[in-house]
Amino acid sequence: MLNATWLETFVALAEEASFTRTAARLNMTQPGVSQHLAKLEAAVGVPLVQRIGKTIVLTDAGNALRNHARVRQAEEQALLERIGEDRADVGSVGIGASGSFATVLYRRLLPHLVDVPELIVTLEAAPEARVIEAVAAGRLDLGVVSGDPRHARLEAEKIGEEDLCLALPAETGPAQPDLDELQDMGFVDHPDGAAYAEMVMPDNFKGFQSAKALRRRGFVNQISQIPALVAAGAGYTILPRSGIDGFAGAAPLRIAVLRHPVHQELWLIRRAGRLMPTRCLWAMTEIRALSQELRAPSV
Repeated sequence: MLNATWLETFVALAEEASFTRTAARLNMTQPGVSQHLAKLEAAVGVPLVQRIGKTIVLTDAGNALRNHARVRQAEEQALLERIGEDRADVGSVGIGASGSFATVLYRRLLPHLVDVPELIVTLEAAPEARVIEAVAAGRLDLGVVSGDPRHARLEAEKIGEEDLCLALPAETGPAQPDLDELQDMGFVDHPDGAAYAEMVMPDNFKGFQSAKALRRRGFVNQISQIPALVAAGAGYTILPRSGIDGFAGAAPLRIAVLRHPVHQELWLIRRAGRLMPTRCLWAMTEIRALSQELRAPSV
């Protein structure tokens, strides 16, 4: 790496074409200017200037180095200006969440993104373990998970609770089906299906033994396709409310009335001790607001 101070002196010398004027411009002595030039020429291994009488003329190598130095100075100045800014409408925000939460969050963020073209949001739908690892490593700014990860490099804030919903085809029977009726329909399973079933069904459906005993109609790992199968009449499923709210299909769904409603917590995570940029504060506000909408009001 070429010494930045020597380069600054050399650029001034190239522009002033005079050791005297360069020294005055940089508040240096003339021997100091000569010393910087000598060190720079020693570093590059070729002469950078010619002295013709009292005139300073750049060699070809000197011209090339001057151009390089000017580009470098401009880039450094631009960098300093960028890192000195903390604007809400410029820069990137990385967010990780489950597929269902990410779907409804993106829909919520989209109008602002259209209005603010220099704000870039990367929204990653991923398993919780990957979200936690990415935020801890600094690859994502924010994450939404279903519990406090108790991670040394993370700060976690409980922001709400989300209903777990038992979704039925709209035209199917009673709003409070029994286990036999559900078994007749069949369970549309998904990566979190068994875990959600073990949370929702024991207190709500007499005779439930385990998720393994449920009659399955299929397994789907695309969040948008899970409620689509239910709406088409293929069976029932259990999803967070965000997975239901994010469904944009033409056919409606019916949400079963549970005798004992079940919720999962929502936690907002970020790097511990990090001073969050202003552009991230908007996203945090929207995430908190959305989390308050994902639980049905108490009856």
